[in-house]
Amino acid sequence: MNDSNRPVQPMLPFTRPSIDEDTIAAVAEVLRSGWLASGPKVAQLEAELSAYLGGRPVRTETSATAGLEMALLACGIGPGDEVITPALSFVATANVIVRVGARPVFVDVGLDSRNIDLEQAEAAITERTRAIMPVHFAGLPVDMERLYDIAARHRLRIIEDAAHAIGSTWRGRRIGSFGDLTVFSFHPNKNITTIEGGAICGGSAEELKAIELHRWHGQVKSGLDGFDTLLAGGKCNLSDVAAAVGLGQLKRLAEFNARRRALVARYYELWGEHPPLRLPEQGDAGHSWHVFTPLLPLTQLTLSRAGFMEAMKARGIGTGVHYPAIHLFSAYRSLGYREGQFPNAERIGRETITLPLFPAMQLADVDRVVAAVNDIVRGARR
Repeated sequence: MNDSNRPVQPMLPFTRPSIDEDTIAAVAEVLRSGWLASGPKVAQLEAELSAYLGGRPVRTETSATAGLEMALLACGIGPGDEVITPALSFVATANVIVRVGARPVFVDVGLDSRNIDLEQAEAAITERTRAIMPVHFAGLPVDMERLYDIAARHRLRIIEDAAHAIGSTWRGRRIGSFGDLTVFSFHPNKNITTIEGGAICGGSAEELKAIELHRWHGQVKSGLDGFDTLLAGGKCNLSDVAAAVGLGQLKRLAEFNARRRALVARYYELWGEHPPLRLPEQGDAGHSWHVFTPLLPLTQLTLSRAGFMEAMKARGIGTGVHYPAIHLFSAYRSLGYREGQFPNAERIGRETITLPLFPAMQLADVDRVVAAVNDIVRGARR
């Protein structure tokens, strides 16, 4: 059957948030309250996130990007400093390092884990290194024992980019419930959402104060009419509307992540021992599966990645790309990075394809995706 004769099916996106009616009602309640900016709902969300993460302090922001930048600033990282980070992530991971005036020092990642190569990370440490910023890619935790052993031996800060990893666990312990500073994302495509938003977990009393200053103009109040500005802060405070969504989402996080794991298990089951794509590392029950990103066998196909994506779209299936290698973007080539330095990140950047994965999917949707992939790859073999 050619595409023109193929039955039209509803569009299956690669991701979609699940917002229930109780959450919609809670948002309406906030709108009627007249208190829309940071207020009681933000305080409640921070308290509930803190409880979820073992009682560690939590401060919310308007994005994980803002959170990562504020975490760097709270650690005193700036011009002349180096931060080691993987060459494969969303570009925000590196952008925030540049924005505070430091230099991102890229290292490669595991081809299947997509996580930072810790052997390369330790080898990249210099006298200017102040921190390592690992990424728990797709929700698969980095080797936390090894990471923190390196940090302790070299007296480095760890700022965990856990944008993908809310609800992930390392040997039974939730990411963010231990360690140094951890930053989560609540963007609409993440495992839970606040529409836009993020949160920092951890930090000393002094660092928490710095985070609060950076997210609200550097300003402090005294009495009814006293104001002072201690530093040139930004404005990254979460709204009560967003927090109301987050509270509804947090209640369902375990459910959402269990569903993601079940859907991924179906992908692995259907493809068995000889999948047509290179599948990512499966991990264990601690993996929260933010995205499902196999690698296309492009050298064996007459089809480009864009051509594959178009063919999937013609079958009513959305796809994405998570992610291009950061060091090959113009902004980072200008810092001296070049092709060939990080082969795994570069290969992943060329070949990765994000397939549908979100809690509202049915197992039959996975079957549909697998059938479409098999058909397209089979038809495009050299």
